[in-house]
Amino acid sequence: MQLRLSVLDQSVAMAGRGQDESIGQTLALSKLAERWGYSRFWVSEHHAHPSIVGTAPEILMAAIATQTHKIRIGSAGVMLPHYSALKVAEQFRVLDALAPGRIDLGVGRAPGSDGKTAQLLNPDRYASENFPQQVMELQAWVKGHPLPVGHPGHGVFAYPQSATSPDLWMLGSSDYGAQLAAHLGLPYAFAWFITDGQGADQALQIYRDTFKPSAGLDKPHATVCVWALAADSDEEAWHLFKSRARWRMDRNLGRIGPMLPPEQADRAYAPAEQMALEAMKANAFVGSAQTVAAKLRAMAEKLELDELAIITWTYDPKAQARSYELLAQEFNLIA
Repeated sequence: MQLRLSVLDQSVAMAGRGQDESIGQTLALSKLAERWGYSRFWVSEHHAHPSIVGTAPEILMAAIATQTHKIRIGSAGVMLPHYSALKVAEQFRVLDALAPGRIDLGVGRAPGSDGKTAQLLNPDRYASENFPQQVMELQAWVKGHPLPVGHPGHGVFAYPQSATSPDLWMLGSSDYGAQLAAHLGLPYAFAWFITDGQGADQALQIYRDTFKPSAGLDKPHATVCVWALAADSDEEAWHLFKSRARWRMDRNLGRIGPMLPPEQADRAYAPAEQMALEAMKANAFVGSAQTVAAKLRAMAEKLELDELAIITWTYDPKAQARSYELLAQEFNLIA
């Protein structure tokens, strides 16, 4: 069975460049991903984050919808506790009108920001406690199903209505999302790139063991979002990786900023940082296309997956595009 690949892009800020360029590069990458045969192109949501400037996935998705023709477009994801479920449903039904049958609505419970910013987005400190209820409301509104009598939303529908509708996905990096996805009969995406794989086996097992079929999905459907970087050689890939490594080590110390070019990122590390870096490199999906593909196939086989979403950071957008192109070639995605 051929492994399907998708793209998750976060519109990463780069030192010395305007942040508007990062948004433009995401749009450009979506067109390349479609050309190279990727199944989905997802964009993320973060707020007040100096490194990740993709704050409004629904707007970016609309731009991508007008520039592509067949690739599925999705959010990974909308941080639902910040918003009204009805308004999110309306936004994504408009997106589905722009790209019929191509919209994935991935939702998450995490704030995608710090506590102060989250409160500015939604003053209700306990909003995340209503997440399961919000997801059920959203599920009804995006599919055009009436909410039950007695619910405040009974008789209210999300427009525009059409023959197609967005597919709702649950995103998560812990057992919570897996349990909720299984209970509601939703597809599930585990954020391997956040946890470095910790908890993935357990979350996927819980999801599959407790899955309840729904009107939209009769059996479990899971994917994993993993950070990977391929280049024409192992040596070149590890050189490009220096930018990501420096960002990660700085973030661990509370220093968050735009990504540096490899030459500036290649500074001396403190002993504790060096140990953390070696551990990170030992588990990284970095190298030539053949090297990275072998690791991805092994992981997919172990987790019994037929689809993976790849997230790649490089300072040079051409190197990022080359990584995706090489993997598309290695996995025979290009028709």
